[in-house]
Amino acid sequence: MDSNSNGEETTQVRKAKNKRKRLSGAVDDSHKRGVCYLSRIPPGMKPSHVRQMLSKYGELQRVYLPTDDPSAQVNHKKGGGFRGKWFTEGWVEFSKKSVAKRVAKMLNNQQIGGRKRNPFYYDIWNIKYLSKFKWDDLNSEIAVKSREREQKMTMEISAAKRERDFYLSKVEQKRALLHIQDRRKKKRELEGEESKEEPQKKIMRKIPQKKPVGNGNNENKPKLSKDFLRGVFGGP
Repeated sequence: MDSNSNGEETTQVRKAKNKRKRLSGAVDDSHKRGVCYLSRIPPGMKPSHVRQMLSKYGELQRVYLPTDDPSAQVNHKKGGGFRGKWFTEGWVEFSKKSVAKRVAKMLNNQQIGGRKRNPFYYDIWNIKYLSKFKWDDLNSEIAVKSREREQKMTMEISAAKRERDFYLSKVEQKRALLHIQDRRKKKRELEGEESKEEPQKKIMRKIPQKKPVGNGNNENKPKLSKDFLRGVFGGP
């Protein structure tokens, strides 16, 4: 009984030690890894494609490809482009820094190639080794970008709400104005004002004018003699 219990204890202790060794090895191994940056991802390329293509050059640990902005994806679809998920950029982590450096130097600005039936055959690799860059730095950068994206989305939502409230207020004002006009119209119909309405006559304003001087005194005006006129104009 005692020997069996002692054997079980030693087995458990051995397993615990092995687990601690694996965990410590994983932690210690993080500083040996190298990260490469992909500045462009061809349309249709997924993380599985990147892992499959780059794993033949060295052991890969993690691959991260952020998706494009939803509004940009809508524009791509409207323009008749690729209708699937668009990935703008990417990061890949190799188990060794030396491998990451070698892969970046060998593949940068080179044709992806492979089989000619491969949809990415004519695309170009845009890959760069990030010196002194760790995956934890990427996680912090992703967190910052996600906060910025949330803030931008919050601002867009608040702007959309303001536009909606302004539009609804204008609709309510228009509705109230139509209601007032309708009430006035019904009131006029009930009072019979519409049937009694007559066109208003234009009021002509009379301005008194002075009479010309000497209208009735033509007879009293002095007349020139015929002999005087004959002498002036030389008549007979």
